[in-house]
Amino acid sequence: MKNKHDLTDGAEFEIVFVGRSNVGKSSIIRKLTGSKVRVGKRPGVTLKPIHIRLGDLLITDMPGFGFMSGVKERKQDIVKDKIVHYIEDNADRIDLAILVIDGSSFLEIVTRWEERNEVPVDIELFRFLTEVGVPVILAINKMDKIDKNMSNHVLDDIVERIGLPPPWNMWQDVVVPVTAKGNDLKELSSCIRQRMHLVKRDDLFRYIH
Repeated sequence: MKNKHDLTDGAEFEIVFVGRSNVGKSSIIRKLTGSKVRVGKRPGVTLKPIHIRLGDLLITDMPGFGFMSGVKERKQDIVKDKIVHYIEDNADRIDLAILVIDGSSFLEIVTRWEERNEVPVDIELFRFLTEVGVPVILAINKMDKIDKNMSNHVLDDIVERIGLPPPWNMWQDVVVPVTAKGNDLKELSSCIRQRMHLVKRDDLFRYIH
């Protein structure tokens, strides 16, 4: 029997936000929905998903993963496992996943992992979400930190590393450059609404700004 305060109970459309610590997930959620998201005092401390309920819409902010200062490697593995298990257990309810990455550091992180012959968690999750049939949007945040003259080149490299053939703008329903700090989320908002429209849930538009 579910707790009467369980925000997941009865939710009909769930959007899951995943990403490394400090990529701006909480800022994006706050600006898209107008809802405040609790943020841990120290990255990597919170292991439970944070839920926001807006009518039938459930927004889920998953714990941040990746290297976190003062957090043991085993705990980082636990975070990844919890994300995977949550998505597997709730795949039928999850209508959309937003994978947030830091566009200014993503390629450097991927190169570092590849030098160790390892697959970065970001790429692993993108593949996993696709395999379990959850539509995924790659939100490339912090575009303001990338030289405008280099942005298309950087975005092409990112989509190629993710496993999509460039150019990036062939994938505008999947790959969305954003600048949460500058409130530049119009394209992301539009993509989310497009997904809602596909399942005839235009009534949820009012929750996404």
